[in-house]
Amino acid sequence: MPRRNSPRRSAARHAASTRPLGAGLGWARTEASADGDWLVRTVPAAQATKQYRCPGCDHDIRIGTAHMVAWPADENGSVDQRRHWHTGCWAGRGRRGPTTRR
Repeated sequence: MPRRNSPRRSAARHAASTRPLGAGLGWARTEASADGDWLVRTVPAAQATKQYRCPGCDHDIRIGTAHMVAWPADENGSVDQRRHWHTGCWAGRGRRGPTTRR
């Protein structure tokens, strides 16, 4: 049997860090950071069927590009607050912050 390089997550820990989003919307994990708690979902390339603009770098996320979707985890977090990010931009947002269009 091959050895795993990463530790296995316990079922209880996994259940605490993910939650269902509703009918047909899949699952999201919770991420805590300096700018608050976020629900984050990974969008695989095969499911990326629309083009979006990344708030981290202000470039297009093209169709067929794997990326992240994030929105506030509080009770006021709604579908209107979802933002699609490049995976690297989401990981580096604490160092750089979102860009603003001129």
